[in-house]
Amino acid sequence: MHRFILIALSTALFAHSQNPPVPDVVIYGATPGGIVTAVGAARAGLRVTLLHHHRHIGGMMSNGLGVLDTIYDGKRAPLYDEVCRRISEHYRGKYGVDSPQYRLSQWSPRGETRRPMYEPRVAEQVFEEMLAAEQAVTVLREFYPVAVTRDGAQLNSATFRKMEGTETRTFAAAAFVDASYEGDLAMVAGAAMTWGREGRTQYGEPQAGRIFTKAIFVTAATDYFPSAIRTEGLNLRGFRATTGAPLPGSTGEADKAVQAYNFRVCWTRDPTNRVPVEKPVRYERGIFLDLRDRWGIGLGAPNQKTTWNAPLLVGGNFDYPNGNWATRHAIAERHKDLAIGLLWFLQNDPEVPEKMRSEMREWGLPKDEFTDNGGFPWEMYVREARRLVGRSVFTQLDGMQAPGLGRAPLKSDSIAITEWPMDSHSCHTDTVPGSDHEGKVLLTEESRPGQISYRCLLPKEFDNLLVTGAVSSTHIGWGAIRLEPTWMHLGESAGHALALAKRLRVSPANVPMEALQRELVARGVMLTFFNDFDLSAPTPEQRAAQYFGARGFFPRYDARLKEPLTRAVAAVWAKPDGDPLATAARVAAAERANGSDATAITADALAKLAGASWLNPPAGPLTRGAACVWLFRSASAAEARH
Repeated sequence: MHRFILIALSTALFAHSQNPPVPDVVIYGATPGGIVTAVGAARAGLRVTLLHHHRHIGGMMSNGLGVLDTIYDGKRAPLYDEVCRRISEHYRGKYGVDSPQYRLSQWSPRGETRRPMYEPRVAEQVFEEMLAAEQAVTVLREFYPVAVTRDGAQLNSATFRKMEGTETRTFAAAAFVDASYEGDLAMVAGAAMTWGREGRTQYGEPQAGRIFTKAIFVTAATDYFPSAIRTEGLNLRGFRATTGAPLPGSTGEADKAVQAYNFRVCWTRDPTNRVPVEKPVRYERGIFLDLRDRWGIGLGAPNQKTTWNAPLLVGGNFDYPNGNWATRHAIAERHKDLAIGLLWFLQNDPEVPEKMRSEMREWGLPKDEFTDNGGFPWEMYVREARRLVGRSVFTQLDGMQAPGLGRAPLKSDSIAITEWPMDSHSCHTDTVPGSDHEGKVLLTEESRPGQISYRCLLPKEFDNLLVTGAVSSTHIGWGAIRLEPTWMHLGESAGHALALAKRLRVSPANVPMEALQRELVARGVMLTFFNDFDLSAPTPEQRAAQYFGARGFFPRYDARLKEPLTRAVAAVWAKPDGDPLATAARVAAAERANGSDATAITADALAKLAGASWLNPPAGPLTRGAACVWLFRSASAAEARH
């Protein structure tokens, strides 16, 4: 009897894998962002087919990145937070709360800049477990997009080919998502894509185009960038480096150069887990000699492992964004030889000081990582490939302080935040006196937490395709988006947008933005960055502030929800502009006009200003937080009536 049941179950599972249910959404790219989108959509009741070009999922988090690329240690989106928690809980459960492994998976104490670290296999395990728990998600591996069918602005189906062989699979769905690093599905579909660098004048970006700078490092343990962390209380962890102003020779010209790639190799110094490297046949010693400032190993991950951010093969990736997979694999192989060759060079070359050679011989590839690939990562770090040219474009100006305000520009259709400093690795090996390689930019001092518009995910050509990986942005703006925490945040918001679109029977491009944003804040997804609270346990006041933060109510990063709402500010909140930047400017002017007047307005007075009626209005003077709650409820009730 038991044998019969097992055979029947096995047959059913095989039939399901061969003929999965017709999906509501097809997602290409099992990157961290794509996985979060799939899980979020499934938990919201959608059937999902998730495809990936490789047999291993998890993108760079499963391929040696090893560090959480964020300088914000607060809660920002539940599924992103769940990924972080699961990784940390793995180390606590296996090694104990007092173990060095668990400590490394946590943020360092305030005042330090170490970010959470993890092993690649742990990240992959977490992602596999999350997907396995969702019966509504079907995962297909080693497939890439080759064709689509469309009807006007609707993408009807997408065809995917097996990476090896000629097998193809075609999927029809109500909606599609491109969560890949390369933007391949969007490109095959016919969405407008770009790559390389815009010129300085195209979007008015100060650091765009051809540029030479020099890195500046902190000189004291308590210093870090941006200095606004110390001077303004900006709630970020900071960075120990930035780059100076553009040097002579920085023409700002556009080109098709792409910032350098590399493998984020996970090395280990555990002698029981270490596999020595051998000198590769393709050994480019001249490049290693030019990398004297990159000799060394770098950040330390749990269990005597590290994530290596060297060497960068500047210019060796220009054919990757638009190359076929044969071209891309050839480029990756050269990068692999370079990574292994550098460690062999550091261990053996007489040019390297003997002390360093001895230290470097302690390192090798880990036996327990990438076990079907000799301990070497499966995927290269594709920092930048194609980018969507969407209905809105995130530029450098969207990640900098807006003129006259104390924060970056506000977006009425915000669905996620940025917080990482805009940066680019080198694009050419050219230098001018006193510079690093051309194209290297780290705008830690200039960058500020920004908002990402939903329209940055929307191609102009399609209403039912979301691009959550190769997001619409400029080369410089891309530097604030291209991090896994930001991609997971975007992916989570996209999952809710897909679910809302199905409930309302509209295309994802046509979901009502106010309804989507209310859904996001109800679920604890951040739309607006604030210094004085995160979303670890959001109150009604904090949720409402998230919503109105996208409407210009807060011209600075401090919400000050417990402070009185003054009449001058209330007058602006009651009648906001359609443009959140204009509203923020009016609020800033009202706050300056208040001077020392901190007299709070009452709910009845605010209702009269807003032309709204209150249900059970609070008695007495209003705080800013209470006012946000009542305005939020009023707006929700008004939309429900319509």
